[in-house]
Amino acid sequence: MGSLTSAESGIHSPVAEAFSLTHGGLFYRLQAALHMTREERAWVALRALAAIVLTWLPLLLLSAAQGLAIGNRVRIPFLLDIAANVRFLIALPLLILSEIGIDRRLREVVVHFVRSGLVPERELPAFESVIERVVQLRDRVLPELVLLALALVPSISVRGRDFLVGNVSTWQATPFDGGRILSYAGWWFCLVSAPLFRFLVLRWLWTMALWGGLLWRVSRLNLRLIPTHADRTAGLGFLAEGQLKFSSIVFALSTVMAAQAANALAYRGATIGGLKYILLGYCVVVVAVLMAPLLVVIPALVRVKKRGLFEYATLATAYSRKFHAKWVHTPHPPQEELLGSADIQSLSDINGSYAIVRDMRVVPIDKATLAGLAVAALLPMVPLILMVTSAEELLKDVMHLLL
Repeated sequence: MGSLTSAESGIHSPVAEAFSLTHGGLFYRLQAALHMTREERAWVALRALAAIVLTWLPLLLLSAAQGLAIGNRVRIPFLLDIAANVRFLIALPLLILSEIGIDRRLREVVVHFVRSGLVPERELPAFESVIERVVQLRDRVLPELVLLALALVPSISVRGRDFLVGNVSTWQATPFDGGRILSYAGWWFCLVSAPLFRFLVLRWLWTMALWGGLLWRVSRLNLRLIPTHADRTAGLGFLAEGQLKFSSIVFALSTVMAAQAANALAYRGATIGGLKYILLGYCVVVVAVLMAPLLVVIPALVRVKKRGLFEYATLATAYSRKFHAKWVHTPHPPQEELLGSADIQSLSDINGSYAIVRDMRVVPIDKATLAGLAVAALLPMVPLILMVTSAEELLKDVMHLLL
């Protein structure tokens, strides 16, 4: 957001500067009641540590009490369960640690609408009204209660069974009378650990929905969108830069998927070939979901481009006629030299401006943002390749790419 203050409009908006998509709702109020909402790094780290203590540590202690933390009683003991340990020791803390950075970046994006002059002064009350409506929706209790209910549903319907592992015996459930019964750790996993993780993931999806709703409402205002803007998206290119901050969420979710695939490779005899479409499909879906909020401004950009094409075509036509009349279709050519004439440069500038409008993108997503999110999604999959590829084969592949 280096251009945040490069084009100050002189307009000041306390509502925009106080904007937050995470400082509200039932979960935030619970944290506030526990005095754990401060934004200093130490406090954010403390919240992440508290989540580990609540989710991972009881699983370790309870599985150890039943002899399921390590050993041969089950096929996958707790300490060798890649998916469970990655979910609660890596992904869950990342979901919490990412909150402050993402919230600050989204606030910068909202403030940039005002400081850059995209929001005219006459539209400022409407802009602030949009922010206030989104904040009111953020603070409602019902949405997070629904999210909590959705987070509990999988624990009720699929108990003691992990994705991609199937019926392989794990620390979550022990054999009993030809079937399986949840272990102590399995009960904690189903009722506390897994629902909390799912709730935080769903809460991020809710945050994305709120963000998309805000961008959609803002795009319907009378913004100063210029079709010849250097970012080729009428001045909304900064939205993609803001969305890139969500790469930490993409990475966190991909680590869980990669860990579940690693369990399947290690304990169920699965192959990378059999899992590749699931993993690639997952990466595509998660990146698409994270980019979806930017798609809501497409109608506004389409209107700007359509209007710009007509306006600049009219300008180019008027100037081209005058140029033609002066230099081509005239019985008395001007005394000045055509070579080096400012008329030539002006004609080139007008034609260049029209070309910029013609090439303007109506989707405010650039290659750098897509690449950043794609790397975040694919990076956790690298250890899977290392698991099933020998060093000799890997070296051959690398040399083949280099040579």
